[in-house]
Amino acid sequence: IKLMYSNYSKFLNYFFNLRRSGIKLGLEHTFDLLAKLGNPHDHLKMIHIAGTNGKGSCSALIENILRISGKKTGIFTSPHLINFNERIRVNGKPIANSAIASFFKKNKENIEKIKSTFFEVSTVMALDYFFKSKVDVAIIETGLGGRLDSTNVIKPKLSIITHISLDHLDILGDSILKIAKEKAGIIKSDTPVVMSRQLDGVKEILFKKALIKSSPIFEVKKISKINLSEIGTSFKYKNKNYCTPLFGLHQAQNASLAIEAVNKYDKKISNNIIAEGISSVYWPGRIQKVYKNIFFDVSHNKESIKSLISTIKTIFPKKLLFGLFCLKKDKDLRLIAKELYNVFSKLFICEDKNNLLIDKTILSKQLNSYHIKNEIVESIDIGIREIKNLSLNNGIGLIFGSHYIAEEIFKGFQISFDKVDI
Repeated sequence: IKLMYSNYSKFLNYFFNLRRSGIKLGLEHTFDLLAKLGNPHDHLKMIHIAGTNGKGSCSALIENILRISGKKTGIFTSPHLINFNERIRVNGKPIANSAIASFFKKNKENIEKIKSTFFEVSTVMALDYFFKSKVDVAIIETGLGGRLDSTNVIKPKLSIITHISLDHLDILGDSILKIAKEKAGIIKSDTPVVMSRQLDGVKEILFKKALIKSSPIFEVKKISKINLSEIGTSFKYKNKNYCTPLFGLHQAQNASLAIEAVNKYDKKISNNIIAEGISSVYWPGRIQKVYKNIFFDVSHNKESIKSLISTIKTIFPKKLLFGLFCLKKDKDLRLIAKELYNVFSKLFICEDKNNLLIDKTILSKQLNSYHIKNEIVESIDIGIREIKNLSLNNGIGLIFGSHYIAEEIFKGFQISFDKVDI
């Protein structure tokens, strides 16, 4: 049956159903679909970013700096918080619904013939949109891994590798060194690489791969005078002072990586512009203040949850912590549980309304088995109400564990998000 689409929501339903194809590791399908579109990626200047944590923040920082410097920017990130459109932006503005609908009208037949997955189509759509928008530079974030990630079809001017830790063990391998080998797969011949500070074994793998590919590799230098406060993070890097509204030691690391990346990409960009880009970045869902003393963070693995809790404890050392927690099914709770032990005065367990996360009863039982006291709430709205009440006087509320609850959180706190053109 030939499907006729009268509106954007039908396109989107069709698009999300491509997820049924699962995660198909390999680049052939992406190359095939790009070829049908005339290989738009061959005409773009790009920066490619892989890593476990901090990819999105680092991408947002670099994009903001480059845009302030006067370049027309494209940025492709994942996952989204509220709308799919957030993943593909030009000069900070999300792709319009009409552009997504137009892409499907033209390419639906090829998508079905090639049996492209959701992420393969997203990647190709982004590259095609950036080409048509005539961007000066596109920042492309990997989805999973690196070597076999759909985005690895590109030939970037610069490769960036953020901090590598354990995540997606079922797909990328069960050790940090195996994961590092996958991430190292984005390193291309004669293409500079900038990386954040890594564990010795990880660093060795990345340096070795860069040597094989004849690519110069640079590691972020030491950062000093990091100070966390209720307005953000200040730090000193290479004798210059910077401040970002993003919270955490890890955000000082991400910002330093962005500084090095921009310096390597375009030496003409002044430090004043770099500092301005770092101080004016907006990247929601990352230790984002959503209420007087409540923060929302999309952290969903051991390292990011550890950073979240450490950051909040540093800024508010004398406050009690109250949490609202959920988690996706593929996450390793055993590693995460260690970070949650004896941290919260009260920890509420929830799930999303779309059933994309672990059932709250199952998650609660698993946490109990690790001796982490918790209480189930029937909905995110009830959870919000509970932590609002508890953190009124001497407490801080933390909502964390997944991107998938963002829409409910933003609605619950009546926070407006990107408006998308129809």
